[in-house]
Formats: sequence, C-alpha cells, structure tokens
Amino acid sequence: MNDRYVAQRRGLINRLQERGIRDMNVLQAFDRVQRHLFVPQAVAHRAYEDSPLPIGFGQTASQPSLQALYMQMLEIGRNDKVLEIGTGSGFQTAILALLADRVYSVERIRDLSTRARDLLDGMRMSNVALLVGDGTIGWSRYAPYDAILVAAGGPEVPQPLLEQLADGGRMLVPVGTREAQRLVMVRRLGDKYHYEDVLDCTFVPLLGRFGWAEEQRGG
Repeated sequence: MNDRYVAQRRGLINRLQERGIRDMNVLQAFDRVQRHLFVPQAVAHRAYEDSPLPIGFGQTASQPSLQALYMQMLEIGRNDKVLEIGTGSGFQTAILALLADRVYSVERIRDLSTRARDLLDGMRMSNVALLVGDGTIGWSRYAPYDAILVAAGGPEVPQPLLEQLADGGRMLVPVGTREAQRLVMVRRLGDKYHYEDVLDCTFVPLLGRFGWAEEQRGG
C-alpha cells in the first residue's frame, strides 16, 4: 500500500509542476507529507488527486495545487513565522511546518483541531501551535507574522489579520460572497497595505466576528 501511495504522490508532484509550481522547497514538502493520512478513510484512495476533498463537519481539504500556489506566492522562508487561519485536516499545516520556522494555526471546529494535533504529533512536528477559536481575530499573542494564509472566504479582509501582519509581511485571503471569492494578496509596507487580485476561487465561508455569521439551521 505504501508503494502505491508513493507512486500516486509522485504523480501529484508532476501535476503541481504542470500547473506552474516551481519552488523546489514547496514541491519537496508536498512529497514528504502523506495526504492520505489527513483525509477520511473513505476518500483516502483519492488523496493524491488534485482536487478538494471532504474532511467532515461540512469542511473540505483544499485542492493541492491551490495550496502549493499559496505557499509559492507567499515565498515562505526558513526563518518565517506563519499564521494559518483554518487548520482543517492539518495537511497544509504540516507542509507549512516543513517550510517555516514556526506555524500558528487557528481552527474553529475542535474535533478537526484535535485530529490535526494527533497527526502532527505523530509526525513529530514540534514547531506547530494550534488554537481552537475564531480565526477572523487571528492570534495576537504571537504577532506579528511574516505570512498569513486564510483558508476560507470572507466578505472582506479581517482587520485584526491586517494588524497582525509584520512590516514586509504577505497575506493571501479569499474575499467575496459566500459562494465565490477572489484570492487577494496583501502586502504590508509600514502602515500601508497593497492589495492585488490573484485569481477566482471558491472556499468554505469564513465564519466569525470579522467574517460571516453562522447560519441558523432548523430541524
């Protein structure tokens, strides 16, 4: 089984390269982290497809090529401190842990955070801290951050995340409606922020004080 997954993982790496991922550190990190461990067993056979996958609780693991694009654009370095909004399955967190010095990740769903913690501990990744809470307010205790990744779409860029971005820092965040967003790159230079639209995308809604309100469901 391991050999089969190795071949599938190499196939994914090839697809990432075909989609324009050239950063060797990013590609090597994707080769080292076993995505099939981070998704439910029912979809493990699809783990190395370049597609989003359900991970329970109404959440999805993002498409690998989009995650790789995030990291390539953010140019994450070995000395960087990174904030991730939306731990999800923990797969992207694990990739970040191989690229950065420290990773701080916030997830609003406790069961997902607990599952991710177990997987990351199993990989002996000691440079990751996880928090269960409202990702739209960030994690001010460890700010400022060299890079911030937001893995859910909100109506605007949350103000607390702007404030927690280091001078010279970069942030990627989907902004738009609940159904469709535009991925936006934010760069901070002193007290000024520069915004650049990157591409159209679709993420789960960013819920929280500076995002969308959680919808009330009946029955």
